[in-house]
Amino acid sequence: MRLLLVEDDAGLAAELQKALKSSGFVLDQAGDGITGEALGAGESYDAILLDLGLPGRPGLQVLRHWRSHGVTTPVLVLTARDAWHERVDGLKAGADDYLGKPFHMEELIARIHALTRRAAGNLRRGLEVGGLCLDEDRQRAILADGTAHELTGTEFRLLRYLMLHPDRILSKPQIMDHVYELEADRGSNLIEVYVRRLREKIGRDRIRTLRGQGYLFPRQ
Repeated sequence: MRLLLVEDDAGLAAELQKALKSSGFVLDQAGDGITGEALGAGESYDAILLDLGLPGRPGLQVLRHWRSHGVTTPVLVLTARDAWHERVDGLKAGADDYLGKPFHMEELIARIHALTRRAAGNLRRGLEVGGLCLDEDRQRAILADGTAHELTGTEFRLLRYLMLHPDRILSKPQIMDHVYELEADRGSNLIEVYVRRLREKIGRDRIRTLRGQGYLFPRQ
């Protein structure tokens, strides 16, 4: 999944970058409200982590602008502000969840997983489609017969995106937007390479190629 982090604390941002990337997320970052608002409105993200005390433009104002312009991306607010009414203000402005600083990284990651599953209409605790289970903690695919296959970081991100959108045709540009970082090298045949690798692990019929359209992950 591709995330946007809008956080001006360089130390915390670096810590989050490291932890989230190791957990299989693609992360873009902005250090002020103006840049963060532009990225959140102009790029495609699965979730946004938003600090409230931002330079340039306050986080609440950024959030209100997103929602007023039709940005529906799930937003998790990160803030050191503890007053209950500030939490209420954030939720009223359109936040989907709220996490106070300091926080445990494991809780943050669990909340991101829950947010993105809910946004995709998957209300189960884990990610399972058609007998295939994705172990998000250990980054591996578990087949219906119990066989487990370890996944590389890119394989994991690709499979998770496909499983979050079953029975939907996903174009190569869509997939690349959610699998690779904003500044990453995006070769035109990279998706084909990783789809082929995934098929070798989970079965050729699990990912269908629709020529001229993209890929489809059927529920079966």
